[in-house]
Amino acid sequence: MNRLNKKQKMIIIAISIIAILSFGYYIYGKEGSFAAGESLEIESIEKPEEITNEGSEKENIKVHISGAVNTEGLIELEENSRVADAIEKAGGVKENAYMEEVNLAYVLEDGMKIRIPTKEEVQAQKNQNAQSIENSNNETEQKYITNVKTNYQSTNSVSAKTSTEQKNKTTSSKININTANQTELETLPGIGTTTALKIINHRKESGKFKAIEDIKKVSGIGDAKFNSIKELISI
Repeated sequence: MNRLNKKQKMIIIAISIIAILSFGYYIYGKEGSFAAGESLEIESIEKPEEITNEGSEKENIKVHISGAVNTEGLIELEENSRVADAIEKAGGVKENAYMEEVNLAYVLEDGMKIRIPTKEEVQAQKNQNAQSIENSNNETEQKYITNVKTNYQSTNSVSAKTSTEQKNKTTSSKININTANQTELETLPGIGTTTALKIINHRKESGKFKAIEDIKKVSGIGDAKFNSIKELISI
């Protein structure tokens, strides 16, 4: 018998492998874990029980309600309740309840106190506020009048003082012919050195002048010169 060449050996090996694979596929299709045409059943995975809040209870709060409600006192409400809920729990409001400034939507907290005012209480408060304002205005007006009087008196006092000071100043600004020295006398119009010395000598010899008109007794001072200095001299 002739020996098989290398090519023939390879062909035989390939045929053998194909035959083995075909046999194995056939056996697996018949006896495998599932046959062709059978549906695969997938077991449903049980979902964990959903956590709900149905079993949880809301915390309650306690508040004190008073005033113009039908039932005053301590009441119990659910958390996050509002003023309207408290009023409802208290049996509603009375006829004289003043609700214009009550915030029904306000969220309550544990331990709070709610007071529903009456119309009489609100009116009394308004009257008291009006009286306080009137008293304040009266007090302000009285203070104003007092300040005006004080300022008037102060102004008059200052004016009188100023007038007196001005008068004294005017008087003091005049030349006193009984005490003035030569230099001061020479500041008067028409009074030179010679006349000033005559005035001083007259005082020494005849004494002080009794009136400003007496200065005309000094030689050299006549009516004309006196009229020019009479507003500027004093005794």
